[in-house]
Amino acid sequence: MKKLILGLVVMAGLWSCSEQEPDLYTGRQLEFQLFKSSDYDFDGNLVVKELADGNLELSLRMDGSKSNTDYSFPAHLHFGSYDQADSPIAFILSPVSARNLSSVTQLGQLSDGSRLTFEEMSQFDGHVKIHLANEGPDYEVILVAGNIGINPSAGFDAQKVAICGKEF
Repeated sequence: MKKLILGLVVMAGLWSCSEQEPDLYTGRQLEFQLFKSSDYDFDGNLVVKELADGNLELSLRMDGSKSNTDYSFPAHLHFGSYDQADSPIAFILSPVSARNLSSVTQLGQLSDGSRLTFEEMSQFDGHVKIHLANEGPDYEVILVAGNIGINPSAGFDAQKVAICGKEF
């Protein structure tokens, strides 16, 4: 009788483990390099993953010195190339934590009213910038930047990184 009960418990455990939760992602992703853009020693990347529901998840990661302070660096997705002056903000991304130098954002409706699919993201005319601060003179300090989509970042020149407007 004990063997029967043990067998039923084991089978129930195996059956419950065999059910898998639905995948959140389709497996399609894009990766873009972000480059050092100031005297601060950071670089990084942006990974765009397609979610099963068709939405996009943007994961930012910076490489550099982490901090123990509870501080975050503002991050923006912009229209146009990183060297375009006053490039409009397309979407405000989740701030990058100074503690782990990363953030994750589910992309929603852009400032122009459009929504990007995975295919459209690969052809998007845009760039990402991560700032030192939300306001004041430190807002003009761009820690990392890089073109995404159709804009190649080959030959990146930190001297050409344009300060962006704050309009959204």
